[in-house]
Amino acid sequence: MTPIIAPSLLAADFANLQRDIELINRSDADWFHLDIMDGQFVPNISFGIPVCQAIAKHARKPMDIHLMIETPELYLQAFHACGAYSISVHYEACTHLHKVVNQIKDLGCKAGVALNPHTPVHLLADIISDLDLVCLMSVNPGFGGQKFISRTFQKVEQLKEMIQRAGSSTLIEIDGGVNSNNALSLLNAGADVLVVGSFVFKSEDPVNTISDLKKVPA
Repeated sequence: MTPIIAPSLLAADFANLQRDIELINRSDADWFHLDIMDGQFVPNISFGIPVCQAIAKHARKPMDIHLMIETPELYLQAFHACGAYSISVHYEACTHLHKVVNQIKDLGCKAGVALNPHTPVHLLADIISDLDLVCLMSVNPGFGGQKFISRTFQKVEQLKEMIQRAGSSTLIEIDGGVNSNNALSLLNAGADVLVVGSFVFKSEDPVNTISDLKKVPA
C-alpha cells in the first residue's frame, strides 16, 4: 500500500504560511495535518479556528485536524465549518469518547482518536470498529522536532492486529519524529498515514522529500 503522507503545518514557516501551503499543494502529499493546541491539554499553543479558516482558503488537499485540546466536543462544529476532512480527538481528553466520535461522524467528517505515548492501544478495543483513524503519538505532544519513541513500533503492530481482528478498515496514523529512517519500519508494522513536520519543512527540497516518502515500499 502506498502511504498517505500528511505534512504538519506546525513545522511550516508561519511568516510565509501561504507559500508553504502552496508548496504542499503541488507536492505528492495527500493531506494537510493541522495540530490544534490549547496550552491546557498540552504545554503549548499553536493556532486555532481563524488560522484554519485562512489555511482552508488555499489548501487543495484534505485537512486532517488533530485536536490536542480539552473539551474538544465544544469545537467540532467550528472545525467542520473550516472544511475539516477528518477530526481526531484525544482519548485522554474525552470522558464520553463514543459520543464525541458519533458527533464527528454526524458532521460528515472522518472520526479519529489520538493516543499519547503512554496510553495503551487496547483501550480502544470497544470502539475500534467505529473509528476511521487512530493517531498514535510517537513523541510527547506539544512541540515539533522531537525524537521518535521506538516503543511506537510495537504499538502499531498491536493496533493493527486489533483492527484486523475486528474486521475494521481503520487507518493507523503516526504523528511525531517520522523520517526516512523509520518510515519503512512503520509501514511494515502496519501504519497507513505518516505525519511529517520538521523532516519535510526543514529539508532542502520539501517537494522531493515528500515524493521520496511516497515511494517508500510497504
